[in-house]
Amino acid sequence: MLSDNKSKYQQALEFMYAQLPMYHRQGASAYKKDLNNTLALCKAAGNPHQQLKTIHIAGTNGKGTVSHIIAAGLQAQGTASGFTSPHYKDFRKG
Repeated sequence: MLSDNKSKYQQALEFMYAQLPMYHRQGASAYKKDLNNTLALCKAAGNPHQQLKTIHIAGTNGKGTVSHIIAAGLQAQGTASGFTSPHYKDFRKG
């Protein structure tokens, strides 16, 4: 069963990457100066970001600390919250 799930997961990844060929490009050909591709992908997915309340934290340093502080503050107010790390190598786990 586990190997069957792994196979399905691998098939799903291959399908996803085939739909998004920009993952195969490197260097100058991979660079896009606008958000047209991102906006098209969001639209195709039904714009799920418009249904969620999120806080996006970006930058070089301090994201983990800022995420913990914000999550703790929201949890102290009784709001369900959590955060993800940008260092995922596998969509199923960190």
